[in-house]
Amino acid sequence: MNKDTLLPDEKNPLIWINPGRMSGAPCFYKTRMPIDSLFENLEDGVSLDEWLEAFPIVSRAQAQAVLEHAKKSMLLAA
Repeated sequence: MNKDTLLPDEKNPLIWINPGRMSGAPCFYKTRMPIDSLFENLEDGVSLDEWLEAFPIVSRAQAQAVLEHAKKSMLLAA
C-alpha cells in the first residue's frame, strides 16, 4: 500500500490520504469515512448533530477540527 499523506501534518493528523484506500479520497484520520461526506451533507442542510448521529465512527472533535482546518485553509488562500 502507498504511503499515507497526513493533514495538516504528521504531528496533528486530522485527515489521511492514500491512493490505495477509498480510491485516494481524503478521509477522517484512522477511518474510511471520506471528508466529502461531511461537507456534502452540510451543504444539503443536514446539521452536524444529524451527521454525527448517522456516522458515529467520527467524533464531534474530529469533525469540528476538520471544519476548522478547512476554514483556516480557505482564509489563508484568500
